[in-house]
Amino acid sequence: MPTVKSLEDLKRIREEALQKREIKSTPGSVQIIVGMGTPGIAAGARETLKAILSFIEEQHLTNITVRQTGNIGMDSWEPIVQVQSAENAVVTYGKVTPFAARQIMEQHVLAGKIVTDFVIPA
Repeated sequence: MPTVKSLEDLKRIREEALQKREIKSTPGSVQIIVGMGTPGIAAGARETLKAILSFIEEQHLTNITVRQTGNIGMDSWEPIVQVQSAENAVVTYGKVTPFAARQIMEQHVLAGKIVTDFVIPA
């Protein structure tokens, strides 16, 4: 948690939090769903979610909705991220580290290419 030393720091932190909340609630053409059930959190889903939100913020991306859900039911594949876009069906990725999340954002969300290394086999 950032240290608040002045009123300006508090205002800056508030603005950053509001921007991140807006990213999570704005409807978009691409939906990213992160499994945040207990097994997912234990496997590192919070860090994965932070990496996705940071990527969106850094790249100034719009039309992307990031949502959280409970346990997806595939505990051995946690953290799990699902990407759904207008062009493709839902793609479910497993064992998504923050590094893998950035790859998925770059290749799948931006370029439209599914990252087969992390896809959970059907």
